[in-house]
Formats: sequence, structure tokens, C-alpha cells
Amino acid sequence: MNLYTIHEIKNNPLLYSYLRVNSSWYKLLNRDPNNLKKMEQEAKSYYKLTLPDKIERFTNKVELISTFMDVLN
Repeated sequence: MNLYTIHEIKNNPLLYSYLRVNSSWYKLLNRDPNNLKKMEQEAKSYYKLTLPDKIERFTNKVELISTFMDVLN
């Protein structure tokens, strides 16, 4: 792995923890450091940090609050 890739992984806790969980990425990044963006997208998907996941969580919270308000009325 080149120094830039190592530096990017160590400075991003999301990538660092994802790499610890999915060690197969070590081999892929050693062969082609350009896979870093692909790994970052997969990590966001794994930890549910993509935009659709955030919207879904927000919607669930709004529904929960709405249900709670209905119970109080």
C-alpha cells in the first residue's frame, strides 16, 4: 500500500474501522490504491451513512414523534 493510501485510512476513522472488519480490502488496496473511493462507498453503505439511509432514519424519527403526539392527544 502506498503512503497516501495509508495516510487517508489512518485519518478517516470510518475507513480504518471498516478495514479492520473487512480485511480483504488490504489485498485489494495493495494491488490497486485507486480502490480507496470504492472502499469508502462500501464502508458508508456498511455503516448506513449514505443519504438514503439518513433520510430513512429521519423519517422513522418523525413517524415516532408523530405517533407519540397522537397518543398524548
